[in-house]
Formats: sequence, structure tokens, C-alpha cells
Amino acid sequence: MTDLSTRTEWIGETFTSDTGWDHLESLVDIGNRMAGQPGEREALEATRDALADAGCRDARVEEFDLQGWERGDAEIGTDAGAQDCIALPRSPAGDAAGEFVDLGYGLPEDFEAADVEGAVVMVSSTVPDHYERFIHRREKYYYAVEHGAAAFVFRNHVEGCLPPTGSVGTADSPIGDVPAVGVSAEVGARLNRRVAGDEVTVSVDCETPEATSGNAMAELGPDTDEELLVTSHADAHDVAEGAMDNGAGTASIVEVAAALAANEDALDTRVRFVAFGAEEVGLVGSSVEADRTDRDAVKAVVNVDSNVFGRTLKLHTHGFDDLTAAAERVADRFSHPVECIPEQNPHSDHWPFVQAGVPGYMVSGKTEGRGRGWGHTFADTFDKLEVRNLREQAVLLAALVADLADADTDVARQDPADVAAAVEAQDLAEGMKITGDWPYADDGSLAE
Repeated sequence: MTDLSTRTEWIGETFTSDTGWDHLESLVDIGNRMAGQPGEREALEATRDALADAGCRDARVEEFDLQGWERGDAEIGTDAGAQDCIALPRSPAGDAAGEFVDLGYGLPEDFEAADVEGAVVMVSSTVPDHYERFIHRREKYYYAVEHGAAAFVFRNHVEGCLPPTGSVGTADSPIGDVPAVGVSAEVGARLNRRVAGDEVTVSVDCETPEATSGNAMAELGPDTDEELLVTSHADAHDVAEGAMDNGAGTASIVEVAAALAANEDALDTRVRFVAFGAEEVGLVGSSVEADRTDRDAVKAVVNVDSNVFGRTLKLHTHGFDDLTAAAERVADRFSHPVECIPEQNPHSDHWPFVQAGVPGYMVSGKTEGRGRGWGHTFADTFDKLEVRNLREQAVLLAALVADLADADTDVARQDPADVAAAVEAQDLAEGMKITGDWPYADDGSLAE
């Protein structure tokens, strides 16, 4: 078996390749890639075909059912006139009215200190810089539901007249009867200035039909029992092109597949590329795949989500020291910065595997500031990404995958109880328990 590190031709070929960039452009040009809708299916089939064209075998889409969600109109009604907003996916349909209350960051202690029962509650999409952890949108929504709010307003902290989207419900259906909408930073400021303490109304129109999604996948390398998963998600929110989140990740794994297909004899372990569906509505595709995969046979997961916009790769390694070591070997080889973060990050498609002790990366791009930036807004568009970044990152990721696929590379697993303890130590468990995402029994084992 020839070590990929002894070859150099593929590096130049990848850095001049249009394979990934062309696939990215084809994804954003589809339009609406919302989970369970026709554009998502088109994206899955296009990714299947792109993996086959890159040289992978057994390219296919494996379907699964899910509760769909289709956007209708949304509005915040005030005495100062109707204010622009968009419904948050998995919000229930309905109308609500109540006193408008701005809870600032919407931290747990903010909800505890205020009386929001029957109120229309607005919270920020970020947390203070000094706060010990990031609080996800869904967690804030569940606090609002738990404290009896009539409606939930999610205010973007990024300026630019960009209302944010993002799922608030469960994987099966919306929860409760609390409608949820997103507003721009500017609309949020106007609401706070003009109607704080006044009664406002929130209306959401949406449909929740039964729907079908799927996972697009294909394989390279020897037909070993053990496999390495290289993953992304093909779906995107319907309000945006989904260029960074996550056309970029899906385009990247296609480019990595092309690089490794030209050097398939350098792989000691089967590599399965998977573009999941329905990530944006609760990691549905990856959860389905984790349940029907022999997780004991998965050597590691390299999940790529929201890269390319930032030039430097950022890798959450979830306490797996062998993953950090592999990333550092690649960084040293190419004299290229790679940021490794050992902490847990439960908010993308690696997590259904990592929570079970499977070694996994969450690969993204390093950016300035906290939060998603233009992600989950109308502004997540193709023109903001650079082909240079995609090519550079594909070189690094291909080298990383080849390193992990080497028979001499050992990647130790973790006991699920140790993963649970690490999540607890980061103060993430409380929020996951509130949203129903806590997967562990009292003894730290995965709950059945």
C-alpha cells in the first residue's frame, strides 16, 4: 500500500480542480433545499451523481420519512404597524397576543428573573462574550415555552436587516402552541423602542405534511468491515442559497472524493461519503444513519459543515486525542494553520455518532465573532465564498482522511459515559435535557 503523503501530483490537481466549486454552484442554484421538499431531493441526487462522477462506487440515495414543515406567511402586529419577520421552522401555526417583553440575551437566569407568562418574548441570537457557554436557539425557545410565553421572537445580533431562521421544534413535529419568528437586529431594536410593554400580536402560517428525505452516499477504498465516514448535509433553509451552510461542506466532500478516487490504492480502510438530508430540522438524516449503521465498525467521522467562508479550518475534536494528533500531523506537513478545539459541539451531523463514543470531528471554518454570521439568513450566498479556500481545505481534508484511513493510524473510542461527563462539564447538559436532546440514561449509557 502506498502512503498518500509520498505523492504530490494530487495536490496540484486538487488546487486546480473545479469539481467541488462546480457542485457548490449547482447546489445554490437549485433554490429551496428545505428538508423534505423537492429541492432537497434534487440536491441529494445531484450529490449522488457528483460522487459517482468523482470516481466513487455504489452511489445511491437511501430514503427515510420525516415530519415536513412548509413556510407560509408570518407577521408581528403592533400599533406602530406590522413588522417584518419570518417563521422559524417547526414553529406551530397560530396566532398569539401578549405584552412585548425584550429579555435581552435570553439566558436561563433572564427567564427566571422575569415574568413572561402570556408575553411575547424577544431574545438575542447570541450570548455575552463573558458567558461560559453558547445557548442554542432551541434552548431559548424551550425556556419560553416552559415559562408560559405566548410567542417567541428571535432577534439577530448581526446587523444588516437580516431576519434569522432556524428550527425550534422536535424531529417529529412542532411543540406546544407557541409560534416562533425571527426578526432582524434593526426590527428588534424598533420593537424594543416603540412597543416595549405594549400588546402585540404574532401570527404564523405553516403546514406540516408527511415528507420524505434521504442520505446520498458512495464509497471508495477496499471493502473492509471497518469504515471511515466523511459527511456533510445537503439540505439548507428555504430563505437562503445555503452556500456556506452547507453547500460548502457538501462541495468539499465531493472534492475530497475526487482527490482520493485518483489515489484509491493509498486507502487501507473503506471510506464512505455521506451527504445527509434534514440536518437543519434536528439532525434527522444523521440520526437515521447512526441508528442503521454498525457504529462499532466506524473508525471515525469527518463531518464538514459551514467551512470555506473562513479560510482556516476549525476542528472540534470532542476530546479524542488521536483526532487532534492526526489534524496536527496534516497541519505540520503542509505548514498550514488548523485550529483544533477539544470541546464538545453537539450541533451537527457528527453528534449522533460522537454521543455513542465514535471518534468524530466537526469541521467548519474559523471566522471572527460569535454565532453564524450570515448563516441562516438571506445573505448566505455563493458570492461570499472563494474557490481558493475550498481547494486549500479539500487538500487538507483529503490528507486528513487518508491519514485516518491508514492501517497504522489508531483512533481510540470513548465510553459514552465519558462523553456524557464531558458534556456535563461544559454545562451543555442542562440545555440538551430541556430540549429533549439528552441521549443518556442515569448511568451514562445511551438510553434506548
